Amino acid sequence: MAAMYAIYHGPGQLREMAVTNLRHARMIQAAAQHYGLNVITSSVDPEGRVLSDTVTIGFKDPIVCRALRRELNGRGISSGKSWSSSEIVLAVPTTFTLKNYIRIVQSFRDVSFKNHTNAYVDVANKYWTEGYKVSSEEIIKSLPAAVRRESKFLTHPVFNSHHSETEMLRYMHHLQSKDLSLVHSMIPLGSCTMKLNGTTQMELIGTESSSNIHPHAPLSGVKGYEKLFAATAAQLSALTGMDATSLQPNSGAQGEFAGLRAIAKYHEQNGGAKRDICLIPTSAHGTNPASAAMAGMRVVPVKCDTATGNLDIADLTAKAKKHEKELAAIMVTYPSTYGVFEPEVRKACDIVHEHGGLVYMDGANMNAQIGLTSPGALGADVCHLNLHKTFCIPHGGGGPGIGPICVKDILEPFLPHQNNQTPVSSATFGSASIVPISWAYISTMGDAGLRKATSLALLNANYILARLKDHYPILYTNENGRCAHEFIIDARGFSKTAGVEAIDIAKRLQDYGFHAPTMSWPVPNTLMIEPTESESKEELDRFINALISIREEIREVEEGKQPREGNVLKNSPHTQLDLLLGDNGKWERPYSREKAAYPLPYLTEKKFWPTVTRVDDKYGDTNLFCTCPPVEDTTGDAN
Repeated sequence: MAAMYAIYHGPGQLREMAVTNLRHARMIQAAAQHYGLNVITSSVDPEGRVLSDTVTIGFKDPIVCRALRRELNGRGISSGKSWSSSEIVLAVPTTFTLKNYIRIVQSFRDVSFKNHTNAYVDVANKYWTEGYKVSSEEIIKSLPAAVRRESKFLTHPVFNSHHSETEMLRYMHHLQSKDLSLVHSMIPLGSCTMKLNGTTQMELIGTESSSNIHPHAPLSGVKGYEKLFAATAAQLSALTGMDATSLQPNSGAQGEFAGLRAIAKYHEQNGGAKRDICLIPTSAHGTNPASAAMAGMRVVPVKCDTATGNLDIADLTAKAKKHEKELAAIMVTYPSTYGVFEPEVRKACDIVHEHGGLVYMDGANMNAQIGLTSPGALGADVCHLNLHKTFCIPHGGGGPGIGPICVKDILEPFLPHQNNQTPVSSATFGSASIVPISWAYISTMGDAGLRKATSLALLNANYILARLKDHYPILYTNENGRCAHEFIIDARGFSKTAGVEAIDIAKRLQDYGFHAPTMSWPVPNTLMIEPTESESKEELDRFINALISIREEIREVEEGKQPREGNVLKNSPHTQLDLLLGDNGKWERPYSREKAAYPLPYLTEKKFWPTVTRVDDKYGDTNLFCTCPPVEDTTGDAN
């Protein structure tokens, strides 16, 4: 969103918007000084003018400070609270209007001890008019050299080309056309739960009441958000079988850190300051040991059975006993990282509890638990949730995330931002503006809907497994040959029989119109598949048939009908340009253009065209280069 904002406005408009904000800030300064208020400005400016979009007003008398905040809030103006209790901070938005300004001037008048007159509208109009008599160039020149930018910025052509709504629409649609997304097909990324983000949930975050609140707005001005947070926290506590929830962590990884920190603080308060050993299964997410180290804990790995992927209970028992006096916690994922319900998870929790430790459950795979079981019921003391996985906020893109932690009552005093505990996010409520998505998802689904979603996620995964097991080796199933909400296809054998790797299957899936599953994790040269509950049987069958067709293409190599190099898998994906021009304008490959582009009949009607052909991933990972214009063309005149 920030990138598109910059692209649409471009450097010229952004600069003018900054000047306008500064203009309005100085109008506020002038009005405040008119009524005898003390505007605190930077010492950089010898004339004492504000130098940004923010005006800070200082008070010798805290009573007057509180009175002004009351007046502002009463007129719909949300003022910030600085570190000093006798200061008020006003940040000017780009949507600032004369109407907003008049309200602020009226508030200044009502707390002023001099120039107390009813003509506050005249005062506002005077400074507003005078402010707009000053040109943009004059305002820029008035800035001290120390804070005035002289160099160019946003010089790339993309920031200077799309400044009308139609051009912006076409540019965004052009980018969208390159993106294989849920509008085209299922995205079977294992452990990422790429489910449907419904319009009903998503539209809430675009409303003015949810999207235009400042992150540091005073509590008195966000009563609606407080109710929303309380409701969402209660929902998540109930669904996880826990007693309390903090929505503050901004990501799953930050949630892990916050949960482990709560455990550490619990031990410190209960005489276990030296309890800093964290047991982590060798199958764990990579963030687990990283989070434990960040929380000041020492990591001790616990073995997993190589055949089933399950925890080695004997090894866990031995290490819990060995480190009994130092044991702080275990981090366990359920279902396991290998996509199977850990059969002895309760026993594992009991063992850790018996030796004085607490249980942290990684919530990455909660899409297989909701409504059927819960971390609390399994014996966990704290868990984090990835709302972008299980509870429908958009996944990926590096945007705002939420990784709430849910805890048992013994850990509630140690939640971030409760009982004076140190926060883990700079904003009191973390990524507040996207909480409505998950609240709406849970509220509209209800208990029955959530339980059905989980059941369908399990059913869909096991349906795909059942249909593929005669075509591909499957890793890690339970004693009944079943998985949880995801499973792993083993492609390692194809390396020997056909020279085909997991990446070749992943690339070829693009030709069939599908995003690849998770590749080479948690086991190298494998594919982890998670269909979620959002997909119909028809879509699952289309995906299954694509993988079966790819298996037949591998078999052609195994049987010598196609070469080990230069076959349809090794050359995938096939772009339109590649199919038209081939190799130097010729087509001398051992397979036809039709086989490359339309290996199954449905593709003649419904075809997604990849835009980039095969690249050398290993080379690219170690030899980075920029596709932007040359550096000398983008730096501008630095002066």
